Amino acid sequence: MAYSEEVTKRFKGVLNDPKKFNVGKFDPKASNVATGMTGAPACGDVMRLQLKINEETEVIEDVVFKTYGCGSAIASSTMFVEMLVGKTIAEAGEIKDKDIADSLDLPPIKIHCSVLAEDSIQQAIKDWREKKGDSMIGHNSKNVDTYPENGM
Repeated sequence: MAYSEEVTKRFKGVLNDPKKFNVGKFDPKASNVATGMTGAPACGDVMRLQLKINEETEVIEDVVFKTYGCGSAIASSTMFVEMLVGKTIAEAGEIKDKDIADSLDLPPIKIHCSVLAEDSIQQAIKDWREKKGDSMIGHNSKNVDTYPENGM
C-alpha cells in the first residue's frame, strides 16, 4: 500500500517542522480550551486534539494536536487543523471522516485514521459542552448528542 502524495507531504512536514503543523498542547484547564482524545486499539493509533475557542462567538481560533500512529493518522490530524480553524463549534460538528479521507486520498485500509480524526473532533465538542454546561452547543450535528463513550 502506497501513501498518497498528500499524506506523504504532510507526514514529512510534521517530522521536519512539528510547530508549523500545529503539533502541541494547550492548557486543558483553560476555560476556552476543549480536548478530544481517541484511540484505535487494533492499530495503536492515538489522537489528542485541542481547540482554542472564542467563548463569545464559539469560533475555533486555534487547534493543536498530538498523534501517535502511522503516516495516515498524522496526516489526518494535520488536515483537521486546516478544516477546523475559523469554524464555529456547530460547523466543526459537521466535519465527517469522509471529508478528511477524501482530502488525503486515503486508501480503504487507512480509513480508520480519518474516523479517529472525526471522533477526536466529536470528543472535543463534547468536552466544550461539558465545560460550558450547555447541552445545546454544537447541537446541529446529530453525532454530538449520540456519540458513544469510548473510554478515552
